[in-house]
Amino acid sequence: QVQLVESGGGSVQSGGSLRLSCAASGYTYSSYCLGWFRQAPGKEREGVAVIDSDGSRSYADSVKGRFTISQDNAKNTLYLQMNSLKPEDTAMYYCAAGLTRCMSPVQYLGLGFFGYWGQGTQVTVSS
Repeated sequence: QVQLVESGGGSVQSGGSLRLSCAASGYTYSSYCLGWFRQAPGKEREGVAVIDSDGSRSYADSVKGRFTISQDNAKNTLYLQMNSLKPEDTAMYYCAAGLTRCMSPVQYLGLGFFGYWGQGTQVTVSS
């Protein structure tokens, strides 16, 4: 059974940085798609970034150049480095895992593509 546990959220001022972590267990697949999503109050959950098992990555336009998705296979951990944070980045952030390769940019991957989700970690950016 795949389990995902996020950490690293918090409160930060505009322009600050945070690094989110997602520890994965029970995940031993060679082909996969791992991603970060976020959901602000009253809004739909949206894709932020994904990383394919071949190492390719894609980002939402709103975070390109500011966020970086990465993974440490030895630690079974997914990361999201968030720099130059803005108040509009305030949301609950979720990591997600799919058991096949992404094969598409994050903008075209529906929530149903990912079979496993973490419980979320809150990020709040104040102006």
